[in-house]
Amino acid sequence: MSDVTKTVQKWHASFKKGTDFDSWGQLVEAIDEYQILARQLQKEVQSSNPHDFTEEQKKTLGKVATCLEMRSASLQCTQSQEDFKLEDLKKLEPFIKNIFTYNKDFPFDVQPVPLRKILAPGEEENLDTEEEFDVATGAGSTQSFPRGVPGTLLPRLPSEPGMTLLTLKIEKIGLKDAGQCIDPYMTISVKDFNGVDLNPVQDTPVATRKEDTYIHFCVDVEIQKHLEKLPKGAAIFFEFKHYKPKKRFTSTKCFAFMEMDEIKPGPIVIELYKKPTDFKRKKLNLLTKKPLYLHLHQTLHKD
Repeated sequence: MSDVTKTVQKWHASFKKGTDFDSWGQLVEAIDEYQILARQLQKEVQSSNPHDFTEEQKKTLGKVATCLEMRSASLQCTQSQEDFKLEDLKKLEPFIKNIFTYNKDFPFDVQPVPLRKILAPGEEENLDTEEEFDVATGAGSTQSFPRGVPGTLLPRLPSEPGMTLLTLKIEKIGLKDAGQCIDPYMTISVKDFNGVDLNPVQDTPVATRKEDTYIHFCVDVEIQKHLEKLPKGAAIFFEFKHYKPKKRFTSTKCFAFMEMDEIKPGPIVIELYKKPTDFKRKKLNLLTKKPLYLHLHQTLHKD
């Protein structure tokens, strides 16, 4: 059995695993499986190896990845206007299982995620001439955790007696040009006072809805450390990113952050700052004077 045949079998097994979780109501596990498979398919689509798949087959794989992300987003946001149902997703099984021989038309009018380069923090400012990159801010510093493509949210940690876990629901972000942002998503990280990662970095799926000056995410982010274990001076960062087709890369548009004394149950609205992201919080410039913010809702879990 060739390596590429084994790869296709693994994809099919992952697809079945995800749809089984989905049908059983194990939504967290289903979302994880869908997002992992979507990333694997997108990686193959962007591969330069011409021997494994034809361009048409890669296009099909890219469309399947898009549908996986759409189903994942539907599970995470009950208010989504673009609901992608499980029975629709199941129609795609033969497109993965028999990618080399299945010749039917793709059943949904979707497009593969555009070929793009995902850049590390600060890297896009070197390419983007709209604003000057200031190395002194600390953006572009070495990361302790690997960074992923959109859709790398992690499940909640196991509870521990006397310890508190935080769930942050990213509801929406206000931007004057919200409707012009392509494939917007948010990167969430937890940094110490010196800008060093304390948790794995997480990316939300691409936002599913834009409305006036708002982009709606409606996703839960599980902070990957008990609050009692976070050092004094730590902060949670939210980097808003979007795709620039002319430059063919994903750029950070703005960022926001929450400090430890702001963690309390209920809604919170936080200010947006101009890029580059300043993880040390020494040189902060508001993005706008307009009343546009990042809207979050906090839930604390304590045994």
